[in-house]
Amino acid sequence: MRTLHTLPTPVSSLTHPDSDVPQDTLNRIERSNRYTVQTYNRPAMMMVRGKGSYLYDTQDRAYLDFTAGIAVTALGHSDPQVADILATQAQRLVHISNLYHNEHAGSLAETLVTTTQQHGGAWASKVFFTNSGTEANEGALKFARKWGKTVRGPDKMEIVCFTNAFHGRSMGALSATYNPKYQTPFQPLVPGFVTVPFNDTQRAVEAITERTCAVLIEPIQGEGGVHAATEEFMTAIRSQCNKTNALLIFDEIQCGLSRTGKLWGHQHLSQFCQPDILTMAKPMANGVPVGAIMTNAAVGDEMKTGEHGTTFGGNPLACAVANHVVGRITHPKFILSVNEKGTALKQDLQALQARYPDVIRHVRGQGLLLGIEFTKDPLPLVKMARERGLLIVTAGCNTVRIVPPLTVSQEEAREAVARLAGAVEQWHQMQ
Repeated sequence: MRTLHTLPTPVSSLTHPDSDVPQDTLNRIERSNRYTVQTYNRPAMMMVRGKGSYLYDTQDRAYLDFTAGIAVTALGHSDPQVADILATQAQRLVHISNLYHNEHAGSLAETLVTTTQQHGGAWASKVFFTNSGTEANEGALKFARKWGKTVRGPDKMEIVCFTNAFHGRSMGALSATYNPKYQTPFQPLVPGFVTVPFNDTQRAVEAITERTCAVLIEPIQGEGGVHAATEEFMTAIRSQCNKTNALLIFDEIQCGLSRTGKLWGHQHLSQFCQPDILTMAKPMANGVPVGAIMTNAAVGDEMKTGEHGTTFGGNPLACAVANHVVGRITHPKFILSVNEKGTALKQDLQALQARYPDVIRHVRGQGLLLGIEFTKDPLPLVKMARERGLLIVTAGCNTVRIVPPLTVSQEEAREAVARLAGAVEQWHQMQ
């Protein structure tokens, strides 16, 4: 058990000041901004390479990367085995579209289904490949609308979703992402979405009716602030879906594939809480774009030839890499290591909370999907951490997400806590 006495010494000095950026880098950023749509708020620095848990800027300054490309690079940066597979497959076959079979897509689908079954997910049966998480969610919503029309008719078309959710930025996924910041500029949204408070069991049950074709939910919300669905809440939702013949869709794009110390995030709940559809993406190929929709047999069989498709999804390059990555990150010993490192890191963060109780309100999460909730917006803290060589990312509810590579070492995690502690101390002194 970590305590105040075992916390690493805070890093007080600014080892990576934002102001110390070469003019050549600033010129390159300015040139880039001239030709790109300005939808991102990025610091005036440029990353040029990575290795393991570290990213390096144009000055070759090393940053501990506790964003992992927003929970993507599960095996860290520049993994040599991933690089070898990329190079080999790129010289063999990159793309053919889905007009023809390729040697890796079917094998990857089998791996995803059988691995899920081996971990208690007897429901898993079929896979449809996509290029991203938002595309996986869009496909799942289409599958659900088709299901509703088949089992009842055109009026069974409502999708129940939840506050603080994040499912993507394309129009269907956006309609399920209840956040005015994301939704307001693009209204009117897709009709038929019903939003209820997350973890409000009564409101959820009332919202799931005979008009509901599906419920879309993250078992552990990431962007929303690292909030886990309760057992009572999810059990009630599963039960009501059974009563109304509605599909239960788990968005495990961020919490799935071992990130939380289980193969899937929903496996922290009881066996009863199984989905009909599960969407995944982020860590599947360690940064090579790929996503997937996994369904039970009934849903998979309902989708017929020509009813959904993709040009790039399931391409040989992405699937070759994903086959390798999924095999490594779902190995029982690997998952055990995520649990062990996540437990130690969480205890360190809880000790940090004990040192600064007037700044840190709560530490929560599972495995290496952790959230630190602060008493006010922690955006200034991101800069303070970065200037100490630690990269972190915010989430909803005044929360900082801690999502390092799943290969992060205990020593790197301790070093990250030391750098974060220095930033928190600076922020505390300013309040």
